[in-house]
Amino acid sequence: MNQFDFLELADRYLKGEMDAEEKFSFEALCDSNPEYASQLSQHKEFLDKMKETSNRLIFKSTVEQVSNAYHTEVKISREKESGIVVLWRKLRLNAGVAAAVAVISAFSTLLFTGYFTNIKKATTDYSALRREMNSVKRNVNAHNAVINNINSQSKNNNASAMHYGATGFVVSKEGYVVTNYHVVNGADSIHLQNNKGIAYKAEVIYTDAEKDLAILFINDTTFKSLKSIPYTFKKQDSDIGEDIFTLGFPRDEAVYGQGYLSSATGYGGDTTAYQISIPVNPGNSGGPVLDHQGNIIGIISGKQKGLDGAAFAIKTSALISTLNKIPADALKGNIILNNRNSLSNLSRTDQIKKMQDFVYIVKVF
Repeated sequence: MNQFDFLELADRYLKGEMDAEEKFSFEALCDSNPEYASQLSQHKEFLDKMKETSNRLIFKSTVEQVSNAYHTEVKISREKESGIVVLWRKLRLNAGVAAAVAVISAFSTLLFTGYFTNIKKATTDYSALRREMNSVKRNVNAHNAVINNINSQSKNNNASAMHYGATGFVVSKEGYVVTNYHVVNGADSIHLQNNKGIAYKAEVIYTDAEKDLAILFINDTTFKSLKSIPYTFKKQDSDIGEDIFTLGFPRDEAVYGQGYLSSATGYGGDTTAYQISIPVNPGNSGGPVLDHQGNIIGIISGKQKGLDGAAFAIKTSALISTLNKIPADALKGNIILNNRNSLSNLSRTDQIKKMQDFVYIVKVF
């Protein structure tokens, strides 16, 4: 039996056109010959697909007929509508199409740039970033329990009369000064006193509690812009073992201290700070830390209890980061950091003399 004869029999079998005897004989033929059985199965699958396609075409034709009839009725109805209504319908349709195109375009862009593919990676990066940040973020309670805030305090029974004394130094000749957040937190008023004993009113314009930094502005009418600042701000990290010095106010007159940088990280591995081996006392908080060339490398913030010479200083890079975060509407003018160092070729004595006018006692009431 050739293939065409078999397919003709298969058609009649699948369509139910065989009588009982023919059907029995055909089934026996397929059971005895695997090749015929396979051809019957394939032919049945082919006919099923043809039927499915035919049904789909019939459905499509029916939908098109209904759609054409509907649009004909709508067209007749809309001819009676005002021009404004017709215009609104067109605009609404165009807006919908434009929105759909925008959405499709956006999703296509995200797809081709690998956005959806990299969602898991981004989430992982975010979690890693959180772990990295949490590893250097100081726990305020633990920090206060282990570290002395280096600020002189005098208290009486009236909380409003509480007084703090600490140090601050100029970051811009227009009157911007940096000190520690813990120094000015909760202050009613702040005064900055220079080495000549002249005091100026100041206000807090920005604080960064996490970095323990506060930016002040001298808003006193008697204050005049300063001459060029003699020191610069070192943006790169300094090396362990570098000679350093500081100038601060643990008393009512400036006190000099010297030492070396003992660790590239601060308390608890804080990467935004250094550990320094330098004598500091209550009142040194907010004081500048300089390298031997007169570059500011940090701001003193505290020391560890029970360990002499284990003090901590916030890195200058953290200060610059904080300055960049200050909203423009909070500033009284631009903060321009000095980029010309006039201390590098001077003796230590002359360096101190030249920078004294730029370091203040911070008095908090």
